[in-house]
Amino acid sequence: MAKAVADTNGDSNQGGFQMGETGGSVTGFSGMHDSGTGGQPSLGNFPIFPHISCEGDDLNKCVFPKQARAQPYNPESVKASPGYFALTLQNGIEADMTAAQHTSLFRFKFPSSGGSPLIQLDLSDLSDSRQDNATISVDGGTSRMTGNARFLPSFAQGYYTAYFCADFSGGSVRDNGIYVNTRASNDVQDLTISRSINGYPLPGGAFVRFEDASQPVMARVGISMISSKQACSNAEKEIADFDFEGTKKAAEDIWREKLGRIEVDSDGVDPSLVTNFYSGIYRTMVNPQDYTGENPLWKSDEPYFDSFYW
Repeated sequence: MAKAVADTNGDSNQGGFQMGETGGSVTGFSGMHDSGTGGQPSLGNFPIFPHISCEGDDLNKCVFPKQARAQPYNPESVKASPGYFALTLQNGIEADMTAAQHTSLFRFKFPSSGGSPLIQLDLSDLSDSRQDNATISVDGGTSRMTGNARFLPSFAQGYYTAYFCADFSGGSVRDNGIYVNTRASNDVQDLTISRSINGYPLPGGAFVRFEDASQPVMARVGISMISSKQACSNAEKEIADFDFEGTKKAAEDIWREKLGRIEVDSDGVDPSLVTNFYSGIYRTMVNPQDYTGENPLWKSDEPYFDSFYW
């Protein structure tokens, strides 16, 4: 259910990330994605985005809205393999990520600039389909962020509600709070936000700011279709101690077990054909997505899958 990757604003970003000259810039990092859908992008819910610091150490000079904050990335820095993704933004922030079943773990390394790094969580999705009355709350003591939002699907009727639970580790917290559009407050920790009068979702969410850039910061984001409480439970159970390398190895081991069921005789075969073959097998296991235990319509212990596109 969790597929952590960078989201870009290119014209073919249905799976979140797009490579190449038309790939665009990075607008955030999120954990829910569909692959191979075509058409309107779906999911990409609740992206987080790192900032080296706020200009002049002023919260209201941090660039919070999605398109304005977008950062180009260095194409040669991109690393992608089953269970792992990494890139470096052109401003020097290094980002890599891995995932468990319902939980994404992001790691950010900031350049030593002398400023206070900030990470925001945005109440949006890839196609900016958020409806009214999204909510987010920040625990002032722990900086835990919880909330939910209602979104439109890409190829269906109606709407769906998704929930999140985000925790942070690795840096000394300076402050936290909420933002709406271009204004932020470290005195307010709760936000309910509607769409703007012209129908476009008004930017909003929460942030946590750190004292300095001396340590990498990790963000653990649990997701659920049931409740924020279940999102927190998912995260605490699946990635209890923010163990990045352990989580990455567990994801890789699962993929090796799946892909290792098939053996090929590659003698005399161009290696690119073997790569294409296993890439194809990998993609057969990306969709549909395993939402077992996350069906909001009825309770059942039976396996439940979503995203039956083809």
